[in-house]
Amino acid sequence: MSAPESVHELARARQAARAEKNFALSDQLRDEIAAQGFEVVDGAGGYELRPKKRFPTYESTRDIRAINSGKYAITVAMIIDGFHDDAVATLQSVKNHSDCAIAMLVIGDPGVLVDHLDARTSLVHLTENLGWGECANALLRNITSEFVVIMDPSTRFTGDAITPVLTELKKRDFVAVGWKGGLINLEDDWRSTEDKGAGEVDVLFSYFFAVHREDALAARGFSNRALYYRNADIEFSLQLRHSQGRLLQMDLPLEQARHHGYYDTDPEYRDLQSKKNYDRILERFRGKTAILSPRR
Repeated sequence: MSAPESVHELARARQAARAEKNFALSDQLRDEIAAQGFEVVDGAGGYELRPKKRFPTYESTRDIRAINSGKYAITVAMIIDGFHDDAVATLQSVKNHSDCAIAMLVIGDPGVLVDHLDARTSLVHLTENLGWGECANALLRNITSEFVVIMDPSTRFTGDAITPVLTELKKRDFVAVGWKGGLINLEDDWRSTEDKGAGEVDVLFSYFFAVHREDALAARGFSNRALYYRNADIEFSLQLRHSQGRLLQMDLPLEQARHHGYYDTDPEYRDLQSKKNYDRILERFRGKTAILSPRR
């Protein structure tokens, strides 16, 4: 497939930007070329335009390569395993309300999600489900933006949730900011959490969990043993706090649609894996009150 003249014009403009060492513009033009379905390959004699694969496919999370966030400081990242129409609605809500990169890690056939790729939206196709924690860590390792939001596909934007979160994260007072969270309940021996509303918290939930990417990796990310998401976010939160990180719960313009990951998962599997995740929390952290946030 040969590239149309409009794409060659972008490629020539990119060559000029590179010659002028205007690398920000060069990157922007490269993304615009990619959005037209081509990749530009630089050579000694100029450039070559090649048809671009719309998305990469991997068998293992270990094989995943860089997920380019372009000019954006923050990327909304979602793990999608079925229920594509609902994921599309969530994807569109992000695009309608916020200026950020979007990365989808899709398990199995990507289906209609492919139709929604553009210059700021990327898709990584994983042929096999290797577990929620391992997938979340693959996103943290390979997304190129400074900040990442691990977000459930059931969470919808009703307004700009990115700008206030990014503003808070850039202050560096908190390593992570989220929408829902709470304090560990000390009265029942760490077996539950209490939602106290906006403010500093012990744990954040993965409905919307924004984090400084390097801080998340330094704290060793999510547990690869977490096959299921539930309570894996609590364990990760406590790891961040154990690494001297502070967590902030904020009131954000978000809403919850049907949470397929909970309601449409086999109850026996859901309960078993949730218990396994929480048992690790109790074993590793119970009694370590020094890592918790101030009580309120």
